[in-house]
Amino acid sequence: MSERRVVFFDVGNTLLFPNRSRMLAPIASDRHPTLEQWQALERKTKTEFDQSLQTGRMDHSFWWIFHTYLLQHLGEEATIRDVLVENTQNSGNWDQILPGTRDALRRIGRSFRIAVISNADGRIHEVLSRCGIADCFRSITDSGVIGVEKPRREIFEAALRAMNVRPEESVYVGDVYSVDYLGARNAGMDAVLFDVAGAYRDRDLPRVESLEQLECWLQS
Repeated sequence: MSERRVVFFDVGNTLLFPNRSRMLAPIASDRHPTLEQWQALERKTKTEFDQSLQTGRMDHSFWWIFHTYLLQHLGEEATIRDVLVENTQNSGNWDQILPGTRDALRRIGRSFRIAVISNADGRIHEVLSRCGIADCFRSITDSGVIGVEKPRREIFEAALRAMNVRPEESVYVGDVYSVDYLGARNAGMDAVLFDVAGAYRDRDLPRVESLEQLECWLQS
């Protein structure tokens, strides 16, 4: 087995988390779901989305499915779903960062070169800068810039070229099995799920729920 040299990170639900107040602006604030309710909907969506993507029967995007469930849960009209999806796909609305994130990245960066691969809108470098962590990464590969999204092999290959590293020397950290884990594995990389919502707790898959757990996993 090749020595692991580079750790690639997803951004959404891995390093940065949703600004739910901004995303859900069309809904009265007293109707917004709690974090626990949001994560329950995330778990439900991942189950359906993973199955759809793997079987080739995907009719809707991840966030279309998520917000369909959300509006059903809240008893709201589906007419605002497209606005909610648009808000969620705006990278500027992913600016919530957990305490200790920069310190953890700097610790990981002492042992590995670290980089980003993100399905975004071409502005993820700006958002990472605003959140104070862009300088932690040697490269940032944004699907909105290169025109290819995960799980397609090409985006992983572009990131590998940017870092001048072989797939077998790399690991990818992301939160969606069918997009992040399988996408990276199909590109020849190792992978681990960053599973804060606990969507994959019952699956026999490499997974962590925090950057601290990831540090331990990387050393194992």
